[in-house]
Amino acid sequence: MKPFLIAMSFLAVLCCAYAEPIRLNPDNPHYLQWRGKPVILITSGEHYGAVLNSSFDYAAYLKTLQSDGMMLTRTFSGAYCEPFGAFNIANNTLAPAKDALLCPWARSDQPGYANGGNKFDLKRWDPAYFKRLRDFVATADKHDVVVELVLFCPFYEDAMWFLSPMYIKNNINSIGTMDREQVYTLKHTDLLKVQEAMVRKIVTELKEFDNLYYEICNEPYFGGVTLEWQAHIAQIIVETEQKLGVKHLIAQNIANKTQKIENPNPHVSIFNFHYAKPPVAVTDNYGLNRVIGDDETGFSGSDDKAYRIEGWNFILAGGGIYNNLDYSFQVGHEYGKGAVKAPGGGGTEFRKQMRILRDFIHSFDFVYMKPDRSIVRGGLPEKASAYVLVQPGNAYAIYLSECGGPLNLQLELPQGLWRIRWINTRTGQVNKRERITHNDGLCTLVSPAFQEDIALRVIRPQNPRPTQP
Repeated sequence: MKPFLIAMSFLAVLCCAYAEPIRLNPDNPHYLQWRGKPVILITSGEHYGAVLNSSFDYAAYLKTLQSDGMMLTRTFSGAYCEPFGAFNIANNTLAPAKDALLCPWARSDQPGYANGGNKFDLKRWDPAYFKRLRDFVATADKHDVVVELVLFCPFYEDAMWFLSPMYIKNNINSIGTMDREQVYTLKHTDLLKVQEAMVRKIVTELKEFDNLYYEICNEPYFGGVTLEWQAHIAQIIVETEQKLGVKHLIAQNIANKTQKIENPNPHVSIFNFHYAKPPVAVTDNYGLNRVIGDDETGFSGSDDKAYRIEGWNFILAGGGIYNNLDYSFQVGHEYGKGAVKAPGGGGTEFRKQMRILRDFIHSFDFVYMKPDRSIVRGGLPEKASAYVLVQPGNAYAIYLSECGGPLNLQLELPQGLWRIRWINTRTGQVNKRERITHNDGLCTLVSPAFQEDIALRVIRPQNPRPTQP
């Protein structure tokens, strides 16, 4: 009997390990499907150095994300890192201390890496790195956190390029003689082969994880990154996974703020934007029927308000991913309580506010909803904004910002019985609840007193699950 139980246990682990990766929702590809449930990924996470910075305690970090209700972490592969003080970020996890960088390539026996230790050998892998990478994704899996693994990043300044293992002075392979703005092109065959091999190795190492998708390159609109090179890297991912019998989603970072996507790559399922406020990027590209993400914030100071409004607006506009940059996560402060000295925000209180957004949107059958701001017909001050997801005739998720109350909000609602909840976006408390019977014409709802922003949940009591929009 014992060998049978051992065999069954092994099969159970194997089946679990090869669960279907997170994918586009089959009923509404503006959203994701994970472990049999539709999901919108909302988080406030560290500045992308959790794997490559060997001093960072990612186990404590991921435990904190789960405890605070965060659902996603974005991390870089190690082909890129930053120097101390870059972008005026103190305690930057992407700027590892001397000798603390881990990356896919093994160290050689020759001294001379720019930030301490031996140079890299681009022909050999570092087992310690891949052990850490796999354990990071496995630990995230245990804590119900999805990993967006960013394979490459442009070199904004020479200082970044001079820290990369791909730069000629940092490796023993005589590779990387070009200027930083030619690194991510198809011009240099020797370097391209190194990049291809890295992608194949990472994709192979992480083949069994379901809590994972890949982003080709962070902010490729800087540093000379070409569209042809991005398409080539996407093709390498696809071809490698076809041989492995798995398929993870691929994300492409499109622009800061917004850009109308023309001729989208058919291998790409997630289109990411940074600083996407107002959320025009969603409106501009909604017709692509793919997930639109806002996966980097910042440069608006440390006040929670700006990032809270950005997140709520983006999700209620129809976005599927929101990732706030949380600079309270630092080496030595992996529980997210470090003092923020950076051009962005973050911290315990802000993560509570993001959890309120997560809980609010997941209280709806959002797969059956679509953005429609036209139902708000009046009652808002001139500079106020309203974003609305609509399940016609059944449910309405509404977010109002840049205003205060009480106010008389006019909505275009069908006749019938409605249950109303006004929700404080900073505390999660229901500030006002009522049931109304609406006859015809515009419906006027009187809000409670509030400042800055408020969320509104309008549903038919005990409404049946609707048909697909």
